[in-house]
Amino acid sequence: MASLHSMTREWLHLAIDRIPIMVAVLLALAASLATHATPAAEPLNVLFIVADDFRDFGGEFTSAVAKTPNLDRLAARGVRFTHACAQYPVCNPSRTSLLIGQRCETTGIVNNQQFFRDTLPDTVTFPQLLRQHGWTTRSYGKILHVANTGERVRPVWLDQGKSWDHAEVLPAESPHRRGEFRNLTGGTLGWCEVGVLDGSDDEQPDGRTAAAAIESIEELTAAGRPWVIAAGFHRPHDPFHAPRQYFDLYPKETLRLYRSPDTVSKAPPLAIPTQWVDDFAAFSDDDRIDFLRAYLAGVSFMDAQVGRLLNTLDRLELWETTLVVFLGDHGYHLGEREWWNKNTLFDRSCRAPLMIAAPDARAGGVFQSPVEFVDLYPTIAEYCSVQAPHALAGKSLRPVLVDPALPHKDAAFTIVVRGKDFGRTVVTDRWRLIQWSDGALELYDHSTDPEETHNLAGQTAHAEVSASLRTRLGTLPPWPRSAP
Repeated sequence: MASLHSMTREWLHLAIDRIPIMVAVLLALAASLATHATPAAEPLNVLFIVADDFRDFGGEFTSAVAKTPNLDRLAARGVRFTHACAQYPVCNPSRTSLLIGQRCETTGIVNNQQFFRDTLPDTVTFPQLLRQHGWTTRSYGKILHVANTGERVRPVWLDQGKSWDHAEVLPAESPHRRGEFRNLTGGTLGWCEVGVLDGSDDEQPDGRTAAAAIESIEELTAAGRPWVIAAGFHRPHDPFHAPRQYFDLYPKETLRLYRSPDTVSKAPPLAIPTQWVDDFAAFSDDDRIDFLRAYLAGVSFMDAQVGRLLNTLDRLELWETTLVVFLGDHGYHLGEREWWNKNTLFDRSCRAPLMIAAPDARAGGVFQSPVEFVDLYPTIAEYCSVQAPHALAGKSLRPVLVDPALPHKDAAFTIVVRGKDFGRTVVTDRWRLIQWSDGALELYDHSTDPEETHNLAGQTAHAEVSASLRTRLGTLPPWPRSAP
């Protein structure tokens, strides 16, 4: 018995002495398994698609339903954001803000005549950041603000060499202007032209943009290089030209115009730009139908080009290695407030489509609370595991892409500048408050008035809501902004 106890004690001492060695071996084995059995994830590609002047067609503000089967396909693969807000409801400020990830109050870009590098030469856009970390970046069409015709492009605004390894705006191929044309203002507004075009999609700038983007996707994928490809489609922006087949999707007799209620609140003086009001007021119902039809044709034409890009991801089996972002750069009025353009602080101008597909995104998810376009930079940076070199105004959308039931933020903000005057708006799940520099206030309750026809500002019953939302606006950077 004593011998047995002695042997047991010796064995126990030996085992105890060897525990550190055993632990070290196990840790080394675990590290080896982590290294070899689970290889590091490949860098995600980024397909960034922007449609120009493309409004969100949610709600009951028109009987027309835009036919967008390809965007529907994309939404089914990822998450659709029903209340995505531009930081400025005009092309250049909106695009600059989302590319830099900062509000217009910070960038100082509030019109279509400013190039951000003139005042912020060292700021880093999200494609520039990825380029610095090894991604090949290429841009086709209108990403930064350029006209989509060769003779009007400002080459420096393409930001080639900084944001992009290659950037190109593709003009229409000749002969691209065959068909039926009508100016809705008798020629007074050159941009207000409907064009029912004969010929193929690829004769038009957007068709050529899609083809060039596809060629780059194929080339860079074959080379095994991570890429950022941006495709900026000009439609449905004016002039309202599209191939005939897309007009055929919308017979005139099936379209019904939006009609404002007789009880609509009068808009404050700064709410609607003064230009073009008289021209729009002179529209006949036939003019309005033609405008609406041409806009919808442009939407479907753009959608078809998006479909070509999605088909490429299908064919090359890239969905599990690609982050796809689609957005309209801001909204657009189609007769609401008797306005047929953008550049207001009403919901129809501030809100625009946004959908994102990612390998971990909830397929078919819908997120209904406010998000902002400044949220895109941190989202892309997080998915690509890179760190922005400057402060970002937004918040990554990745958590709600994975689980759309999670909260994100409780408000979104937009600004417009009218000469020396300006206005800013804050929108929540329920409310929109608009505050103008001349002191005018607008308050709309989206739970009962989604079309924003009844201004509740000044009503005692809503004084507390107004005060709270004005406080939220006070948290924004100041405007006019300080010099950079």
